[in-house]
Amino acid sequence: MSTIQQRPEPGRTGGPGSTATSATTGAPSGSDGLGVTGGTGGPGGFAADGQEPAGDGRPWVIVAVREIVVRVTNRTFLFSTLFTLVFIAGFAAFSAWQAGKTTTYTVAVSSAEGTRLVEQAVASARTSSDTVVITPSTVAGEDAARSAVDRGDIDAWLHETTSGWALTSGDDVSLSLQTPLEGAVRDAALDRNAAAAGLTVEALERGATLTADRFDGQTTNRGFVQAATFAFALLFFMGVLMFGQQIAASVVEEKQSRLVEIIATAIPLRALLAGKVVGNSVIALAQVVLFAGVGLVGVSFTEWSSLLPGLSTAVVWFIVFFAVGFFALACLFAVAGALASRTEDLQSTTSPLTTVLMLVYFASFALSGTALKIASFVPILSVVTMPGRIIAGDAAWWEPVVALLVMAAFSAGTVLIGEKVYRRSLMQTRGRMSWKQALRTAD
Repeated sequence: MSTIQQRPEPGRTGGPGSTATSATTGAPSGSDGLGVTGGTGGPGGFAADGQEPAGDGRPWVIVAVREIVVRVTNRTFLFSTLFTLVFIAGFAAFSAWQAGKTTTYTVAVSSAEGTRLVEQAVASARTSSDTVVITPSTVAGEDAARSAVDRGDIDAWLHETTSGWALTSGDDVSLSLQTPLEGAVRDAALDRNAAAAGLTVEALERGATLTADRFDGQTTNRGFVQAATFAFALLFFMGVLMFGQQIAASVVEEKQSRLVEIIATAIPLRALLAGKVVGNSVIALAQVVLFAGVGLVGVSFTEWSSLLPGLSTAVVWFIVFFAVGFFALACLFAVAGALASRTEDLQSTTSPLTTVLMLVYFASFALSGTALKIASFVPILSVVTMPGRIIAGDAAWWEPVVALLVMAAFSAGTVLIGEKVYRRSLMQTRGRMSWKQALRTAD
């Protein structure tokens, strides 16, 4: 059994609450997952006598690789990733099937004029959409039409009344059927009234059209923008929450089991933090890229495929914003784990971060106008709101660049402060600590 001398942090001295400077272990080689063994260099590449790590001298790389390997070999992680991929692909397939599904309506008529109106509606429906088919069916009158509706043979009965035409059915009439029939009735009435007045239909309709456009000339689908922004918010919320909680749990488990004291004899604590953050960031980013790629492929098979170029640009910006923002949040979740002294403390130490994530999620579809524009420059909020503005065509070319620089500055500051809190609280075992206590604790 060998005695391991603890490797000190640069500029670190013993302070109140600091742990013992030596640890004795007889654990098997590689038992701590980092290759810290008794007396000999383990497979992880760290020497057990406090010397520089073997290999390239970058212990954070070893920690990062370990984090990646642990995640990609975890069955729960693999299952959740596969399940999400299947869900995204299935939703895209359902949307494509729904968009291409042909709906057939049978309309009963009792006169030649009714038949002519249905045939005109058929031509109008075929021009606007090839997924709606309308066929006429002749009935003797109201009683026959009611019986046919009850049997399910027809969907509605088009008949003339004293005030015009009526479309009667056993339930609410679908808009995809009502709209072309309304157009046919309107055109027939215009032809009749124009002839009676000695005018043409074009003369009657002159100046009666209304077009909607934007000052910047952009054309967007509002529903599509909202759906894409919601997808960004959901990906961000799920990714950060899942990986963040795993980081915090990993840190507090190593702290509670005193394993971190053994690890600290081989590598600096800032290297341990860097490895955890980088490793989980790589996995989270790879997962988001995978989900986004499958989503883009799915969109290409739907009715929104024409909007794919704008969506692809927004997705690229979302991935970049996600990478920068996640790095800062991963560091904060590691700090939350270091502030806790046991697993039960995680709920209180991580609750501020969870609250921030919830605010980002709800802000994605609750903000609009000036508030949305301001939020797109606020760190963390900009991860979701700026890509949403890009899809909508509301952002100038320089706005995402400025927002990304602000996010990068925020992340850099967060990592610098978080690293100090992490180092000063990780080795404290006197109970759950606050940010103020950790900042006041000596290195």
